[in-house]
Amino acid sequence: MSEAAFAAEAGEEQFHPAPTLLEKVCMWTCEIAIAAMGAIVILEIITRNVFGFSFEMSEELGGYIIVGISFLSLPVCQVYRSYHHVQFIQSRLSPRMQALSHLVFDVLSLLFCVVLLWQLTRFVATSYRTGDVAPTLLATPLWIPQALMPIGMLAATVSLLRSAFGNWRRYRSAGR
Repeated sequence: MSEAAFAAEAGEEQFHPAPTLLEKVCMWTCEIAIAAMGAIVILEIITRNVFGFSFEMSEELGGYIIVGISFLSLPVCQVYRSYHHVQFIQSRLSPRMQALSHLVFDVLSLLFCVVLLWQLTRFVATSYRTGDVAPTLLATPLWIPQALMPIGMLAATVSLLRSAFGNWRRYRSAGR
């Protein structure tokens, strides 16, 4: 969906910012990750069934990819309005109160994201300092796949900040 179509579809009720390069990079990364996971699974199926051989790493890589997609998709979901909304309440509110309710949600979400970002960063730093590795054939240093969690949370925080700023502007302008 183009940015112009996205903005036109939302009209005056748009309470989320249009996608920027940050969200687009996260979306492209998730798309590539899904394709890579599909290729890994297909390769594993072929090698097990045709050659009777297993790389014994598809579960590990698939798990890392799922975690990455889960966190990197957060800002994408924010700007494309993919989260649940309570429309029967929102439709009864004035535009100013709608903006206020979105702003309250954004601020609460931001608080949660900042705490989670802090804790995830500490978690990755601890893994890096202790040199933890996966107990598998790949022996992946665990900080590498874990780093996707704070990166995704940071991107979600930036997207929520943009959304909160836009809702703050709507709240102030609707009161005039």
